[in-house]
Amino acid sequence: MRLWSIIFAALVLLLTFPIDQERPLASAASAAAERQAEETAGQNGREPVPEPANIASESAILIDQESGLVLFAKNAFARMYPASITKIVTAIVAIETSELDETVTVSKEARNEDGTRVYLSEGEQKTMEQMLYAMMLNSGNDAATAIAEHIDGSKALFAERMNEFVRDVVGVHDSNFVNPSGLPDENHYTTAYDMAQIARYAMRNETFRTIVSTVRMPWDGLEWKSTLINHNRLLTSYEGATGIKNGYTRAAGNTLASSATRGDKSLIGVVLKAPSSNQAYKDMTALFDYGFAAFQSNTLFAKGETYTEEEGDTTRKWVAQQPIRVLARSGDQPHMSVDSQGQVMVENDFGPQKVGQLEPVKTQVHAMRSEEAAAMPETEKEAATSSPYAIWMPAAGIVVAAAAVWAAAKRRKRNRDTSDF
Repeated sequence: MRLWSIIFAALVLLLTFPIDQERPLASAASAAAERQAEETAGQNGREPVPEPANIASESAILIDQESGLVLFAKNAFARMYPASITKIVTAIVAIETSELDETVTVSKEARNEDGTRVYLSEGEQKTMEQMLYAMMLNSGNDAATAIAEHIDGSKALFAERMNEFVRDVVGVHDSNFVNPSGLPDENHYTTAYDMAQIARYAMRNETFRTIVSTVRMPWDGLEWKSTLINHNRLLTSYEGATGIKNGYTRAAGNTLASSATRGDKSLIGVVLKAPSSNQAYKDMTALFDYGFAAFQSNTLFAKGETYTEEEGDTTRKWVAQQPIRVLARSGDQPHMSVDSQGQVMVENDFGPQKVGQLEPVKTQVHAMRSEEAAAMPETEKEAATSSPYAIWMPAAGIVVAAAAVWAAAKRRKRNRDTSDF
């Protein structure tokens, strides 16, 4: 009886002992789904916000500025003339290539450039920063040419740099630029999608953001003294507008790339070949209104959050160096996956899209313990490794066995003691 009392006590102690076992990491998709369910509790009864139905521009797109996820698209991959929103590329290339206090000297070609100007004089000198404001606020083509010539000696060579930049740095492949200002050329084209991603890249740069959000600044030129006023009317007409650039040529029609932020939502929109300037702004307003009303921010990964992937005998572990968030329709859960390279993908109405990147922590290959373990179905393996009893039951067996050995030793000792009498 004493033996069984010992065994029973050992089992009770083991089975009631607090288990401080690390829970197997759930998939990031499950974690995100749980967070999303909490954030959207009580919203499922809402009527979905309809997409804007009367976008008159021939091409348009709306994206989540943080993740790049496409939220709305109309002919977004059609090649179109960009007009002066080309200067977004010129500006970010110049900011990343030169110093703001560099002196830029105006050439004869820049002085005589076609289109909108800030009336620079041949030989006039301005800092790179002043030239960038002249180009982005007042859309000065003469300033764009002066910037290009300062960096690469000619507009043609600078255009090569622009194309390499959007292809190799931004990662878009359906644009081609032949000049820094957007003057018409049949070989000078982009798409709404490409330009949205270029604008998104540029808006990560603090200097760029400061320039394109500036409404006005004084200009003291040799031939023209005035106040530069940002041509992007949304800056003063739309709540939360933060940039970026408008454009117009007869061939391109009216073009507009713009950004806006409200709360935890930031959007970038692009419209190409709008029938009028007013319509371009009307379309952009409709896109932004839709984006802010229909979508909410979802955290897929917090900074430092890990993700593990089991594939056969291999376990891969990844970590988020920065938070990864996306916009999804209010009340919906993002359809997320992580590929073998750690790319975080979200699929919506516009297909699977990369929205973030996890960094590898480690890859571990497990040796099989036996042929039976190797043949075990995955569901049984999961159950066996995830149950706390898989850890504690072997320990219980060891304790019971030790108790039995101890009891047997006591019996032998008692027998020896009895035989001595």
